[in-house]
Amino acid sequence: MEHALSPATLAELRRPRPYPAVSVLTPTHRRERGVGQNPVRLRNAVAEARRRLEADPAVTRERRADIVSQLDRALAEVDLSHAEDGLVIFAAPGEHQVWSLARPVPERVVFSDTFLTRNLVSAQAAERPFWVLSLAADRITLWSGGPDRVVEEHYGGFPLLHVRENFDAERQMQIGDQPSTFRDEGTRQYLREADTAMSTVLREQPRPLYITGEQAALSLLDEVGSVAKSAVHVPHGGLAHAGPEAVWQALRPVLEAEARKDTTSVIRELIAARGRRNFAAGVDELWQNARDGRVRLLAVEENYRTTVRDAGDHLVPAEPGDLDARDDIVDEIVEQCLETGADVRFVPDGALGDANGMAGVLRY
Repeated sequence: MEHALSPATLAELRRPRPYPAVSVLTPTHRRERGVGQNPVRLRNAVAEARRRLEADPAVTRERRADIVSQLDRALAEVDLSHAEDGLVIFAAPGEHQVWSLARPVPERVVFSDTFLTRNLVSAQAAERPFWVLSLAADRITLWSGGPDRVVEEHYGGFPLLHVRENFDAERQMQIGDQPSTFRDEGTRQYLREADTAMSTVLREQPRPLYITGEQAALSLLDEVGSVAKSAVHVPHGGLAHAGPEAVWQALRPVLEAEARKDTTSVIRELIAARGRRNFAAGVDELWQNARDGRVRLLAVEENYRTTVRDAGDHLVPAEPGDLDARDDIVDEIVEQCLETGADVRFVPDGALGDANGMAGVLRY
């Protein structure tokens, strides 16, 4: 199952395809409560996609058989023992993908000439993905981070290895790097290479960067390169040789502190925008401003969801059973804002007070 949505991957998913490009979305449970519903909901969603393929006169027999085969393959790849909050299956002639999301999705089956990506985009924005670069004199490891985990990435040339003469790796793992190991020219060049490689990663997938290592390593990377200057430094050695749980535990208090600072900064900007009268709040107001490209900063409470109906010029609350209901309107607004270059921030529930779950700072 897929987790990381890079700009290149998103562009590929949005590429037009022969009709129908099928998107199957279903909410899942990651906790004990409701876990038993996961396979039932998933089978029902895929069965609905098959039923619609059979009933659609625009789908040829050969294409129908191809897509049904792709759906079956996707279903076989789903690992519900690691379910998160939402699951998305994409299937088209000759291809399929399965995405696990740490954000709820509506129960939907969509036929179009492109895959439905807005829930993926919103989930990634909510996850606030980040990079972690762990430094050691003989190994530099890249980690991809999300809301509750990090995983090692074999990407961009990482991990970078550096063999030094008279080096005792086992002893280093026990005691950490000593400052003297970061004084020789070979190590300096090694960190320059890491800086270049990390710069490429950040150009391809921009994210906040955290760098871990002994203080001597952090200082040297700052001296010889550029990526460390805008990164958050975490003086903690040994993590280049550690497992993901150790890295996560070292990062968690730093991430929590950064999140608190970020929320405070967002609230401050929203208060200032109210005073300047370039403030918007609520789904209807933000939906219209997002379509016009006017939103500069969008703040969304983490678990805010709502179901609406398009009444023409405005969105209105949807009634139960309304066939025209749009139950992923929050994700739609998030995606639209990101498409027009807005800064999207997710904040704790209740942080926006009377702003009805989401608020924004307008460009004009």
